[in-house]
Amino acid sequence: MKVLFVSPYLGTSYGGTSKVVLELAQSLAKLDLSVDVISSNANDGEVLDVQLQTWLTQDNYRLKYFPSWHRSDLVFSSKLLLWLNRHVKEYDIVHTHTLFSPLISLTHALCRFHRVPYVMTPHGMLDPWALSYKAWKKRFYYQRLEQPFLNRASVIQTLSTSEAEQVAKLGYAHSIMIPNGIHKYKFEQLPDAELFHQKFPHLRNQRLVLFLGRIDPKKGLDLLAPAFARVNAAFPDTRLVIAGPDSIGFMPVAQSYFAKADCLDAVTFTGMLSGSVKYAALAAADLYVSPSYSEGFSMSVLEGMAAGLPCIITENCNFPEARTAKAAYVVKTNADCIGDALLECLHNSDKAKQIANVSQKFIFENYTWKKVAQKLFNFYQQIVTQEGEVTKASISI
Repeated sequence: MKVLFVSPYLGTSYGGTSKVVLELAQSLAKLDLSVDVISSNANDGEVLDVQLQTWLTQDNYRLKYFPSWHRSDLVFSSKLLLWLNRHVKEYDIVHTHTLFSPLISLTHALCRFHRVPYVMTPHGMLDPWALSYKAWKKRFYYQRLEQPFLNRASVIQTLSTSEAEQVAKLGYAHSIMIPNGIHKYKFEQLPDAELFHQKFPHLRNQRLVLFLGRIDPKKGLDLLAPAFARVNAAFPDTRLVIAGPDSIGFMPVAQSYFAKADCLDAVTFTGMLSGSVKYAALAAADLYVSPSYSEGFSMSVLEGMAAGLPCIITENCNFPEARTAKAAYVVKTNADCIGDALLECLHNSDKAKQIANVSQKFIFENYTWKKVAQKLFNFYQQIVTQEGEVTKASISI
């Protein structure tokens, strides 16, 4: 079976979606699938330093980048679409990632034209908060383009039960819930925290609260600022580490939240952390927090839990299973509740550690890329079989 992934971007500045696409491609290819990935060279205000329009062999799949025009997360590539028009019929299934992208809408149109089934993963972009953000633009685009193509997808992959419920409310009955995952081996032995402290020596011997994510309105930094101010007042040795890229120029606004809460001096904006430094940051941290207004299914939440950290996440992180398993502090999306949970963890470190141990075991047993890939592979097989039966019936008629 040949599968083609299409994503408008793979640059790290766009957050977890880029990571998910590549991790999933790699994991599916281990199941003897032929997996190709195509994308643009967009990377926020820059371009990726990669070879263009040639197959790059990864561990077990192929990757091809195309030149693009882009502004922030609005990406277009005529060369990608020309290539897709010529080659899409070579694939059994096309799997697209993200919504509200002309590149993805036109990919769906080409799949329809060439009668190639496609699977669509919105990555949280049908969440109520996401739909309400810049709503007047999205409403027109959604009704005219996204909605018809979503109706015609073979299946819509949702990442959480909350997202599945929202998709059903929008009238789509053809969805499956398959979450994101992690590689267990990367968290069983984290790097030495010293690797992180070498880069940020002023954070040594401090209690660290870690936020991993883009500097973006939906991430809830306006809620985290007053919550952390309370924590810092009660525990003066606490420091907040905000690790993530500023892909839309939101940094001054984010910093103003903490300045207004009178705790900016206790906050370190590290920029994007990747590779061993990111894992060392997880090793150095005492708590993990995600105050988000909207998530599909956060990779960084999974990573915080897999690292064995006490995790404070909002209900809008769409992970009710964590609450059911008592594997995280899942709180209402407001500053008081976030602050209360952070303080509870610091006042009762033994209970927080117990929850962290449950958390890590819960992720290792249920949310690995190996399990995710096998579930998705099974659905691919069903789709290809059903398409084959429809084709045979059409021929016989």
